[in-house]
Amino acid sequence: MDFKQLEAFVAIAKHKSFSKAAESLYITQPTISTHIKNLEYELNATLINRSSKKIHITEAGAILHKYAVDILNKRDYAIYSLNDYKGKIEGLLEISASSVPEEHLLPGMLMSFNEYFPDVNYRISKYDSGIILKKIIQGEINFGIVGSKADSGKLEYIRIMSDEIILAAPPTEMYKSLGEISPEDLKAFKFILREKGSGTRKALEDALDLHGLSLSDLSVSALSENNRTIVECLKKDMGLTFLSRNVVQKDLEEGSVIRIPVRGMNISRDFYFVYNKSIALSPLAEAFKNFVLDKVDH
Repeated sequence: MDFKQLEAFVAIAKHKSFSKAAESLYITQPTISTHIKNLEYELNATLINRSSKKIHITEAGAILHKYAVDILNKRDYAIYSLNDYKGKIEGLLEISASSVPEEHLLPGMLMSFNEYFPDVNYRISKYDSGIILKKIIQGEINFGIVGSKADSGKLEYIRIMSDEIILAAPPTEMYKSLGEISPEDLKAFKFILREKGSGTRKALEDALDLHGLSLSDLSVSALSENNRTIVECLKKDMGLTFLSRNVVQKDLEEGSVIRIPVRGMNISRDFYFVYNKSIALSPLAEAFKNFVLDKVDH
């Protein structure tokens, strides 16, 4: 068993594809297939189920995966420590974040982090909070920045900042004249909302539940995974929306969007740095986590 074989196995587990895994490691598909074949022969175990169109990790593969990630991360720690000793930290930091932190939190974080570690490169992926949490539990990614929690004994959450979710509307005379409305009044309007799995939607669902309401009580005319698409539809008077204040702050300042207060519905949620506590973080991920904790008021 060698590092190249473990890298191949972890890459396949992550990408669910031999070709994509090979591409991510900059090797050929026959080479990655050979690595897996030799690894399975050495361990006398089938690690990957190839019997269907989709790639699945077997039970034996799931057992190996945890240790493989730990072994590779510890190897990286050794290299990281030696580089630190020589005064140079470099490498690729992969960051997965939900939409609001990806758009409004990460840029400032990375600018500051880059001042300390200028030789680090970044690969940023945007997913819904629910997808990020699932990928972390499955060991496909090291960590993420999310706007909601899931009940799991495998995850460790570190709060990094708070966020406010507001009811936003276009600045028409009808909406300007409303003033404060009640939760029951929400039933009279059309809405454009985030799709299932987003932290924003989860916070809204929880707030509605406190008032005996649910999303099924609202008239939802459209769903979108893109915050700016929702804002632009709102400006065209296609409906109201609940979004992070961070998303619409500039629009509020420009007057192209207004806020409608909802009595008793002060919706807030937290953003978290989340990771799988049973799997060691990579050294760069650990450095980024410590940097975030030092720099962000939590």
